[in-house]
Order: sequence, then structure tokens, then C-alpha cells
Amino acid sequence: MTSARLASFLPACAGVALGAVLAAAPGAARAWEPTAPIELVVPAGTGGGADQMARLIQKLVAQHKLAPQPINVVNKAGESGVEGLMHMKAARGDPHKLVITLSNLFTAPLAEGVDFAWTDITPVQMLALDQFVLWVNAQSPYRSGQDLFDAMRRAPPGTLRMGGTGSKQEDQLIGVLLETAAATRLQYLPLKGGGDVARALAAGNVDLTVNNPIEAEALWRAGTLRPLCVLDGKPLAYTAKVTGTQAWADLPTCMSFGVPVQYLMMRGIFTTPGATPAQVAYYNELLDRVRALPEWQEFLARGAFNPTTMRGERFGAWLDKEASFHRVLMREARFKAGGPGPGPATGPAAPAAAVK
Repeated sequence: MTSARLASFLPACAGVALGAVLAAAPGAARAWEPTAPIELVVPAGTGGGADQMARLIQKLVAQHKLAPQPINVVNKAGESGVEGLMHMKAARGDPHKLVITLSNLFTAPLAEGVDFAWTDITPVQMLALDQFVLWVNAQSPYRSGQDLFDAMRRAPPGTLRMGGTGSKQEDQLIGVLLETAAATRLQYLPLKGGGDVARALAAGNVDLTVNNPIEAEALWRAGTLRPLCVLDGKPLAYTAKVTGTQAWADLPTCMSFGVPVQYLMMRGIFTTPGATPAQVAYYNELLDRVRALPEWQEFLARGAFNPTTMRGERFGAWLDKEASFHRVLMREARFKAGGPGPGPATGPAAPAAAVK
């Protein structure tokens, strides 16, 4: 059991209260402020959860004049996100670069065999944890997670097509766990980003996905996609209706029908190696102000995020545990560079009991 599963569900009001205090003193002297535009790197494609969150931060900082310099979002999705991570690692001493991280912080370097660890860049703040939901097209015959799981068991291996972001990343890892639980094989189709994945499902090009809520919410609302269950140990907390009949909280857990798979993903901000305490403190204050805004709270609700935040030593300890967890999971799934490749779904290469 990892820290992501154990992390407390912190009330959003705590962030609001802190942000309100900070916002009340906009003229307070700071030890450091940016003197050039801030580059916010997204190590993934456009339209996905990380990209949407980065562009919201960019918009809110500009709209509310929260920083003396603009934020420019840059997508660097090459090599499953390694391009963006190595870009940050190489920018030592440049405090005008940030990266919004997800689980590819741990998985992509292992998959690509590059020399990178999370300690090569400077953590600033975890903004939230992101959920995974099992989705099908609204015209699909599968009305529940049990329907889909039964179909996975009955169908010849490789019949059902699963779309996901990149190769050997979190979507495919979840796919391996689903395969193991159903003792079958899925046909995995790697796509550039979460937005592409949701659109491929809407077009009928794949049969299922595990999109994050924010990536598929608009298509669910439009009646194009159907969520079946959430890959967590408890239901989502948001009770406002998304469609005429359903809220996020109405989705059952996939575990409720015997699929022992849980996975939550970090949405966090890092800066370059060698950043000073004053620079980290500046960005923490800026992010606190962003999180205090009603638009941010609306975004969290729309995307059913778990609003857990961390910084400092607690964040570092969490990152250490997650790095260890992903090393094990990548090894067992045989996704590490130089390995023999994915093993049989019923063998030790795909531990269905592994959860995050």
C-alpha cells in the first residue's frame, strides 16, 4: 500500500483560507521574484489532465495578476515525457522554468532507460491527486464495470482494444493489472495524450480507456462516453450532477465487483535543480494563491480531483515512496528498458494485487 492510497483527503477550505491570507498582502516584500517570463513545461501532449491544469494556472495567474511575469505553457511530450524532464534537469540554475509532473516522473525514465530521478529537479508543491476511471463509448453494450470485465474474460485475448497515453506509462500499467485480474490480454493502443485517448474512444477507435475524469468529463456530459467505475478504494466525493442523472459520486469502485486495482496520480509542480529556498517559497506562495481562487475549486470539482496538497519534507518522503513503488511495478510489468518485454497476463509480470 503506497502513500497515495493513504494520503488524507484534505479539505479544500484549508487551501482557500491560506490563500486568502496570502492574497490579502499582495505588496508584501519577497526575497525573490521572477524577472523573466516563466516557462511551464508539460511533459505530455495537449488536452490531457496535466495540460489542462497547466493552462488553467497560466490563465488564472494572468487574469488575477498574481505574478510580475507571464507564464508560458510548453508541451514537451517526446519519449513519453522524458523530453520535458531532461529539459528541466539541463536547466540548472534557471529559476524561470517549472514543470507540471505526473506519474511519468517515475515511469518514463525507467521505460526509456535514461539517467533521471525525481531528485534531479526541485519539488515545489503537490497540487492534487488525480483519479482514473474506466470508460467505454456511450453506444457500447457494456453498461457496468461487471459487464466489461465479464467480456474481457470471455473474449479471445487481444480482442478488446484499450487506448492510453504513451507506452509503458500509467495507463498501460493499469491495463496490465486489468489483464491479470481478468486472465486475458488487451490490445493496447498508445496515443499522445489524454485528450487524444478520450477522442479515440468517442470515435469508436478503441473499446475502453482509463482516462482521468477531467479528460473525459465534457464527453460524458455530452452523452458520448460512459464511465463504468473508479479505480480507487472508495467512491469519488463530488455529488453535483454531471449529467441529468449521475454525479461522480454515483460511480461504483471497480473493486466493488472484484477488480483489485487502485491507482491515483500526482499533479505537482517542480522547478529546476539548484533552486534556492527563496525561489521555491515564491512559487509555493504563487500556487497557494491560485488554489485559493474559486475557478480552481470549480476545476477540481469538474475533474473530481482529490485535493491533497504537500510540500517540503512531507512531499519529499511521499516522492521517495512513490519512486520505490513504481520501480517495483515497472519491473514486475517488464516495462523497464532492457527487459524482456511484457510477460503473460497470468504470470508474475503483472501483479493484480499491486495497488497505488
